Amino acid sequence: MADVLLVTCAALPDGETGGDLLVEELASRGVDAAWAAWDDAGVDWAAARLVLVRSTWDYESRREEFIAWADAVGPTLVNGAAAFAWNTDKAYLVDLGATDLPVVPTVVADEEGELAPAVATFAPAVVKPRVGAGGRGVVVFDGEPGGPAGLDESRLALGPWVVQPLVESVHTEGETSVFVLGGEAVSQVRKRPAGDEIRVHEEYGGRTDAVPLDDEAARLSVAAVRTAEDLLGVPLPYARADLMRLDDGRLALSELEITEPGLYLDVLPANAGAFADLVAHLLDAAPAASQA
Repeated sequence: MADVLLVTCAALPDGETGGDLLVEELASRGVDAAWAAWDDAGVDWAAARLVLVRSTWDYESRREEFIAWADAVGPTLVNGAAAFAWNTDKAYLVDLGATDLPVVPTVVADEEGELAPAVATFAPAVVKPRVGAGGRGVVVFDGEPGGPAGLDESRLALGPWVVQPLVESVHTEGETSVFVLGGEAVSQVRKRPAGDEIRVHEEYGGRTDAVPLDDEAARLSVAAVRTAEDLLGVPLPYARADLMRLDDGRLALSELEITEPGLYLDVLPANAGAFADLVAHLLDAAPAASQA
C-alpha cells in the first residue's frame, strides 16, 4: 500500500487532469502515492499514512455515503470529514457571510415556496443546488425586483437550493481562483465563461488561464481559509478560493473549496510541486503530532 492515497472517483481512475504529475512530484520527494476511488471496497485506507481527497466529483448524488466514508477514514484524512460535511453543502456560504469576510450574498431556500421571494430579492438571481458540483443544476432567473423574477420551477434541479445575485462581472472580469496550500496563497487562475453563459467550467465552453498572483486576491483567499478554520476548529492544509468582483467594486468570495478543489494542473503544472511539498511537510509533521 502506498504511503499516500490520492482519492478520486471510479469514473476518473487516474485522478484529475494532470494527476500523473502529482504522483511524479511526490515520488521525487521520496513519497509513494497512488490514486484510489473513495468507494472502492478493496482499498485499505487505514494502511496509508495520509489520505487526500482530490477528484471525488460524484459525491453530489451520494453525499451521505461520501461523508460516512470520510468519517470512517479517520485522522489520516487531510482536512477531514467534519470539514467535508460543512463544505459539501453550499449553505456554508451563509456561515461565512455572517463574519467580516466579503462573500457573495447567499440565501438558503429549503422549499419551493421560499424560492420566489429569494429570487425576487436579487433578480437577476442565480439558483444553485445546495449540494452540487461542476456547475450542474445552476439556473439564472431574470425579472423585476419584487416580482416573480421569471421563476419557472421546471428548470430547477432538485432542492434545497441557495440563491445569489447574478454578479455581472463574471462576463467581463470572470472568476478568479487562488490556491491556498499550507496557509499561503501559491498560485492563481482566471476563469471566463463563453457567450451568455455564467458557468466558467470547460464543459460549458469556459476557459481557464494562469495569471500572476494578485495581492488583493491572495489576501482575501488566505483570510477565507483562516475564517473557515476558526468556524470549524480544524486546520485546512489545502483549499481553493473562488472570487468575484461585486458591483460596488469589492472582491468577494463566491466559493471556498476545501473538499476536492481541482488544481488545474493543465494550466498550472507547478501546482503539482507545491501540493507535493505540502504533502511531504504533512508527512514529516505526522510522527511528532502522534506523540504529542
